Amino acid sequence: MYPFNFEYHKASSVSEAISLLNQHDGAKVLAGGHSLIPAMKLRLSDPGVLIDIGKIDDLHGINASKGAVTIGGLTTHSDLAASIVVPIGLSETAGTVGDQQVRNRGTIGGSVVHADPAADLPTMLVALRASFHISGPTGNRTVSAEDFFTGMFETDLEDGEILTAVEVADEQSGTGSAYSKLFNPASGYAMVGVAAVVTVASGKCTEASVVLGGLTPSVMVASSVADSLVGVKLEETSIAAAAEAVQNDLGSDVLGDIHASADYRRAMAPVYVRRAVAAAVERAG
Repeated sequence: MYPFNFEYHKASSVSEAISLLNQHDGAKVLAGGHSLIPAMKLRLSDPGVLIDIGKIDDLHGINASKGAVTIGGLTTHSDLAASIVVPIGLSETAGTVGDQQVRNRGTIGGSVVHADPAADLPTMLVALRASFHISGPTGNRTVSAEDFFTGMFETDLEDGEILTAVEVADEQSGTGSAYSKLFNPASGYAMVGVAAVVTVASGKCTEASVVLGGLTPSVMVASSVADSLVGVKLEETSIAAAAEAVQNDLGSDVLGDIHASADYRRAMAPVYVRRAVAAAVERAG
C-alpha cells in the first residue's frame, strides 16, 4: 500500500528539527525509517508532516568517557553491534535486530521512541539502567529507561521533543551482560526477549538486573528473578531456580498472537531467563 500524502522537511540541526516539529501539528520525526515508514505504508500512521533528522551529525556516533558511553540517537544497529566500547550485552542485542539491511538503516533512537513491545533494544537498555537525553522547546532533560517506557507504543516523550542520545555505564570488571530471545520466525522480533546484567564478587552475585520484552505490553522488570540471584553463588541449579521466579513477575498481561500463545510465551520465559543469566554470569567471570 501507499501512505497518505505528507509534507517532507529535512532538518540540519536539532534546534531546527524541534522548531519544525512545533510549527506543524502532528508532525513525526524520521530517523532510520524502519518503524515509521512501514506503519505509514499500511496506513496505521498518518503524520501529515515528516521531519527528516537523518543528516544531523551531532546525533551520530558512540563516545566513551569517564565511565560512561554516550550513543547518538541516530547510531545504527550495525554500528552498535560492531562497537567494542558499549556493554557486550548491548552490542549482542543490536546484532539480533531484524536482518542486515534493517540493522544498516535502523537507529537506536528510532527503536526506543517507537516502543514496540517486541523490540530488542528497549529491553536491554532498561536492564543496563540507561539514561535517555531529550531535547525540546523548553530545553533539555534526562529520563531513565525504566521511566521512559510507559505502555505499548507509548513513551514519556512529549510533543515537540526529540531523543538525542542514550547513555549507559561502562561495563566494569566483574559485571557481565547478555541477551537471549525467542525469535519470531517471520519478522525476527522477540516473542520472548530477556536481558540480564549481573555483577559477581567472591563467587557470589552482588547485583542483578533482569528485564523481559515481547511478553507484555511494555518492557517488564523481573524483580523476583533479580532478588533470587543476589547473594547467591551462581551455579547451574541456583540460576535455574531463580529463572523460575519469573512467573511471579509476569502477571496477567502476557501477550498472545498467531505466532505464540500467551501460555507458550509464559512457558518459555524461564528458559530464556536462564540462558541470558547464565551467559551474563560467564561474561562476569
